[in-house]
Amino acid sequence: MNDTPDLKLRTARTIKWNAIDRISSQVLYAITGIVLARVLTQEDFGLVGATLVFQAFASLFVDSGFSYALIQRKNPTQVDYSTVLWFNIGIATLIYIVLWFCAPLIAWCFQNDPRIISLSRVMFISFIINATAIVQTNRLMKKMDVKMIAISNTIGLIISGIVGITLALTGYGAWAIVWQTITLALIKSLILWLTSHWLPSMTFSLKALKSFFNVGSGMMITSFLNTLFQNIYAFFIGNRVGLVSLGYYTQSDKWSKMGIMSISQILTSSFLPVLSQVQDDPDRFSRTTAKMNRFTAYILFPAIGFLIIMSTPIFHLLFGTKWDPSIILFQLLLVRGIFTVLNSLYNNYIISLGKARLVVYMELIRDGVSLIALFATIPFVAITLPDDPVYGVKILLWGQVIASAICWIATMCVTAPLSNRTILNYIVDLIPYLIQVTIIVIPMHLLSYIVDNALLLLISQSITGISIYIFINHLLHSQIQKDAIDYFMHRFKKQR
Repeated sequence: MNDTPDLKLRTARTIKWNAIDRISSQVLYAITGIVLARVLTQEDFGLVGATLVFQAFASLFVDSGFSYALIQRKNPTQVDYSTVLWFNIGIATLIYIVLWFCAPLIAWCFQNDPRIISLSRVMFISFIINATAIVQTNRLMKKMDVKMIAISNTIGLIISGIVGITLALTGYGAWAIVWQTITLALIKSLILWLTSHWLPSMTFSLKALKSFFNVGSGMMITSFLNTLFQNIYAFFIGNRVGLVSLGYYTQSDKWSKMGIMSISQILTSSFLPVLSQVQDDPDRFSRTTAKMNRFTAYILFPAIGFLIIMSTPIFHLLFGTKWDPSIILFQLLLVRGIFTVLNSLYNNYIISLGKARLVVYMELIRDGVSLIALFATIPFVAITLPDDPVYGVKILLWGQVIASAICWIATMCVTAPLSNRTILNYIVDLIPYLIQVTIIVIPMHLLSYIVDNALLLLISQSITGISIYIFINHLLHSQIQKDAIDYFMHRFKKQR
């Protein structure tokens, strides 16, 4: 992704381990999720979804955006790391106490269901545990040594999956998801502390904390606004339509995020350290962002496009027809996710240049457009039909897809000049891969009229899509594809 061989190798290794992390995590997460989706009810998922709305905001205040500041800073000190760690733990404890007393109010927001009170009070313990691992994770990311992060996630998912499945099969309902979440947080944090070979100093520096404020506060505001508009839909669905419809939405949102967040996190955690090292060289920064744009497009468009086409056989194979109303919601969330990943990529460019406040302004624009779309569609969200219990929810999500597309254009217009490139350059980076996927999904869709079995359809669509995509890029002499294949072939030969 850049001109320095050593940095290029470390970048490739980071991407490799981030990819291993996300793929293994998603496989394990999927296995657990499939079992839970078959055993638990839509209402069980709705109950947990109600608590997750508030947990998402609490987690933001715990981190306060300082993790971005730690990665963005070239040489953070022991005092810097220690200060952020103690700050995270202190804020996490304070927020948990507040939320413990607010649990009855949370239940009132979701049709006053008393089960939410005890569920939320236990579920919120997980973000305190997660707070203890933020700095440990960031130190490894800063060094571009993410191997142990991948291992801790994998072991945590295996153990927590066993806990969740066991509780679900023995009749614990929504509590199975709660204890699965807490177990996962505990195992991951414990492994990172035991293997990181780093201990904090018993120091807390206000000066160090203030030094992170410019980037940290900007990213906290940005993350807060982003999280607000990621979770506000669940709030309105649960509040206006009920926990069953919220369960359908929660399932579609969870499974779509498995793809969207995997791609986004792999690229975000892999690219930001690289960008911070070339931020002072405009030419290298421009070349690096160009390669990152094309690499992202090469991965993003086929991944999302193929998932959209294969969504029905995926759901039927995994869940039968129990969650069919979630399929269209899943597809709409994937479309919106394309713009989410691209905006996240562009935000990395801005953050690496130390212009975090600009990210806040862009987030305000994005949220303003999303808010307009929300107000325009919220009157329809409670509409249900006899054969379509999520009719109104679909209208809500269509509004958000359109809003996300508008926001992507606005963000690109701001980001391109900062990276010494034009808007046309950015579009040209994306177009070849978008056109390829648009053409390839046609034969993939036609297979659904020929193959009835869900497993056979999924296999045939996957083979068709991937084969044609790789073949086309081979014919076009794609440098991005060549670099990716050469790297993995080199690693395979080395391991042999």
